[in-house]
Amino acid sequence: MKYTAQFTLTIICLLLSYCSISYCATNKDSNQLSKNEIIMEVKTIMEVTSFNINANVSPMDFKARDLQVENDFTSKQPGFIKRQSGVNEKGEYVVVVYWEKVADADASMKKFMSDASVADYAQMIDGPTMKMARYKMDKAFDATNSQFVEIMAFDVKSGTDIAEFNALNQKVETDFTGKREGFLQRLTGVNEEGRQIVAVYWSSKASSDASIEAFMAHPTSKAFMQEMNESTIVMGRYKFLDMTLTNKEKAVALLNSFNTGDQTPISYINPEKYIQHNLSVGDGLAGFGEVMQHAPPQGFKADVVRAFEDGDFVFTHTVYDFFGPKIGIDVFRFENDLIVEHWDNLIEVQPVNPSGRTQTDGATDIMDKDKRESNKMVVQNFVNDVIINHQNEKMTTYINPTKYLQHNPAVADGLEGFGAAMKYFAENGMVMEYDKLHMVMGEGNFVLTVSEGKFGKGEHTAFYDLFRLENGQIVEHWDVIAPIPPKSEWKNENGKF
Repeated sequence: MKYTAQFTLTIICLLLSYCSISYCATNKDSNQLSKNEIIMEVKTIMEVTSFNINANVSPMDFKARDLQVENDFTSKQPGFIKRQSGVNEKGEYVVVVYWEKVADADASMKKFMSDASVADYAQMIDGPTMKMARYKMDKAFDATNSQFVEIMAFDVKSGTDIAEFNALNQKVETDFTGKREGFLQRLTGVNEEGRQIVAVYWSSKASSDASIEAFMAHPTSKAFMQEMNESTIVMGRYKFLDMTLTNKEKAVALLNSFNTGDQTPISYINPEKYIQHNLSVGDGLAGFGEVMQHAPPQGFKADVVRAFEDGDFVFTHTVYDFFGPKIGIDVFRFENDLIVEHWDNLIEVQPVNPSGRTQTDGATDIMDKDKRESNKMVVQNFVNDVIINHQNEKMTTYINPTKYLQHNPAVADGLEGFGAAMKYFAENGMVMEYDKLHMVMGEGNFVLTVSEGKFGKGEHTAFYDLFRLENGQIVEHWDVIAPIPPKSEWKNENGKF
């Protein structure tokens, strides 16, 4: 098996992390105690790994892949109890895995390092940021409904009586933490070097936030903190990832499977009902499969630039290598969390437009999520009033006259660029006519319209237009304009719209 340099670096970091705790160098059973531990019954082994993901990895992609690793790999290993993934406000991740004993964790890691099915997951992680440790814990994990965890690792001060410290440690829960609203469970543990850990599980981040100030002021907590070597304290507060994928994440994972070859996202399509509106593809899951079977040797590629969700619909803006470089806008409809219908428009990648913009660059952040419906109405009225009914006097009502960024390959920025394009069409006997608006959907300040009309020399055409709005006016526009083939060439009977 061949590994990339990044994957090799990640594995090296894993090995170094494992060897930094004495489990790597000992055959002691998980219930055997080091000289620093008070006698206790070890209920579970807690494995904590923190890291950053690489800059070119989207959090959405990582979450989807992380869920697959849990379902398909980690949870199937002997001795597995529970795995949780979380992220803090800085975007730093943690994965906490509970095992029955150290030998189970060791076996899982050895398999992980040699299993090609998880190599791409390791490549998502920034290896030098990874830190890992294992601890023998005093309780079995049972905070199954937790949404937030505080994890604090530390060394006690030299000369501390460990028995007295452990008693004080437990007193923190009985005197303070266990009485707080939203508290679920507090676990304490120690590793072979005597380093301590406390993990506190909460029903929500808000519950944790509400306890911090009071914790610092409580006398038992103060006494507890005074026994710590302050320079060794590492604190992490993490919100657990919602491991139920949203429809948007499922659609993105399906497109990303072109890159990875992962078959899991195929399960997000309803095998009994998949209505296909790409007229070059056969209907149903069989039609999708037939396209995949005819992929070139290098396969298909998909780089999802933007993704949006509106009720049961997800729409994406993607750079493809699909029988050549293309730009696509895809629309997926879901029923009962499965994809049941698909529309799209594809066009070849074009040179930059007169304003130096590409077909996909520009803003990506979704803003004003509370204005979805009002923004959709602005765009719907713009298409109906100005584009279909030619009420050009209303143009500046809908489009910001001082800021209009254009990504159409042939059109420059601003209303002047739009006017120049229309003049060119008129002088050359060309048309751009919208006859019917079929769909309007949006998320926040992004709105997509799907329309039917004529373009160029009068070809029957589908218009997919993506708009970005600010303060109730359109400020940016992307589109994918593609001809509709004659019915004699259709591979399904569902129509373009």
